[in-house]
Amino acid sequence: MRWIVKGENLEVLRALPDGLAGLVYVDPPFNTGRTQRRTRLRTRRAAGAEGGDRTGFAGRRYASEVVGVSEFSDRFDDLPAYLEPRLREARRVLKEDGSLFVHLDPRESHYVKVLLDRIFGRASFMNEIVWAYDYGARTKRRWPAKHDTILWYAVDPARYAFDFAAMERIPYAAPGLVGPEKAARGKTPTDVWWHTIVPTNGRERTGYATQKPLGILSRIVAVHSRPGDLVLDFFAGSGTTGEAAARLGRGFILVDQSAEAVRVMQKRLAEWEPRCLGAADLARE
Repeated sequence: MRWIVKGENLEVLRALPDGLAGLVYVDPPFNTGRTQRRTRLRTRRAAGAEGGDRTGFAGRRYASEVVGVSEFSDRFDDLPAYLEPRLREARRVLKEDGSLFVHLDPRESHYVKVLLDRIFGRASFMNEIVWAYDYGARTKRRWPAKHDTILWYAVDPARYAFDFAAMERIPYAAPGLVGPEKAARGKTPTDVWWHTIVPTNGRERTGYATQKPLGILSRIVAVHSRPGDLVLDFFAGSGTTGEAAARLGRGFILVDQSAEAVRVMQKRLAEWEPRCLGAADLARE
């Protein structure tokens, strides 16, 4: 199953059967109080030295054209209250050995953790993963915020997918302290994941606001699901979860109500030929 569903995610979740997904990952709005916006441009070489609106290598001039804009208002009076019915549905659609990953930032992560403790039970909390990166503006008024928080809950804390052998190894920070054999092999990650953001001009970049790196999602999917499992993301955005799932031999359901998000996902995932549905179509499936 490889589906892209356009619709309001709570409505879509309520139409899905119990115990469908082996893994749910969601990257909900962070409640930054700002409008998140990304503009996609197409550029072409300008005819003359004075033409265009941009200067490139060796002074060459280029004209740019806006071909798409993605944006959403990231403002909630009470983000946990908005998330609660959706996270309760996520619990219902997970298999008994499934896991939920909720990607947040420090503004809301502690509130959402208390909510998840109520929904899943405190014993089902497995890890707080810190994704640390080093890019972007740096304030001089406080320590610059350069990390996100990912909360992992297992439906059954005694039985869940965790493929230790699927972890990619990473370099030791001090290879001279562990000897050449261990240094060459590398180490498995801890609960602090150092990984760059999606490069501004990288091939991975779709232009969608708040896009998360494929490396982060690939690690979650590889370790916390099994080949053939279904992976669900109901704040799907640019479709990174779907690409990670498809490349690793999993199925996916990606849900978003934004027409721009659906367009980006259709283009990004075209080689896997996903079905595109509306929320009303699910009743007939």
